[in-house]
Amino acid sequence: MQYPTIKAVFFDIDGTLLSFKTHEVPTSTKKAIEELQKKGIKCIVSTGRSINSIDHIKFLDFDGYITFNGGYCVTHDFEVLSRQAIDQRDIQSVLDYAKKQPLSFSFMSEQEITIHDVTPEIAGMYAHLNLPVPKLVNMDTVDTSSILQTNIFLGPDEEKEFMAQVMPNSLASRWTPLFADVNPKGLSKKVGIDIFCKHFGIDIAETMAFGDGGNDISMLQHVAIGVAMGNANPEVKAIADYTTDEVDDDGIWNALKHFEVL
Repeated sequence: MQYPTIKAVFFDIDGTLLSFKTHEVPTSTKKAIEELQKKGIKCIVSTGRSINSIDHIKFLDFDGYITFNGGYCVTHDFEVLSRQAIDQRDIQSVLDYAKKQPLSFSFMSEQEITIHDVTPEIAGMYAHLNLPVPKLVNMDTVDTSSILQTNIFLGPDEEKEFMAQVMPNSLASRWTPLFADVNPKGLSKKVGIDIFCKHFGIDIAETMAFGDGGNDISMLQHVAIGVAMGNANPEVKAIADYTTDEVDDDGIWNALKHFEVL
């Protein structure tokens, strides 16, 4: 079979580059990225994480970073290619809502991450990701124009009504039942991919991506070869072109070999 010629590969972080078991990048993945770049293939991170929460994978020397699910795209040298904040009205609405009834949420800007109402379950989630619990938000001093992403800690059953009533100008996606990533409407990892394809002069037919969560679906459907990790959610595997092994079982390396990219 003749596979597409790949010139750029996009990688989710949690459960894709990083193991949930070891909190490290597998040796085979480090080798894969090194080999891709030796061949001149661009390697780009594509994550829902904040630009402030990726220090532990920067040592891999990526060619660019899609962060905040497409809301903030920067090059290897941290030239900002795109930045889009959430509608201020939606941020104010979250603040107003949380003053009236219980709600856990985090706000993410270029400078910091803050959180409101840390439950034991939320603290456990940050430990699972090997991240510190953010500092508490000051509800009275939030710069509502600076928020690039929020995490709203509610279940899938509550999400639709909350978004319609509280954040109608924003879009929710999730990779865990615990919370939803919320970004401006129209934004996604797919948008970030298009920004980098334009920047590097690469056709979408020459791209490949790896992911495992619901916020990876738009990305995997958009590229020429969308690969779900073996540990991916069922809905991600259902739309992927190919399902590889789990992150801890050399999934990225094995898929790159399968498609003759390496």
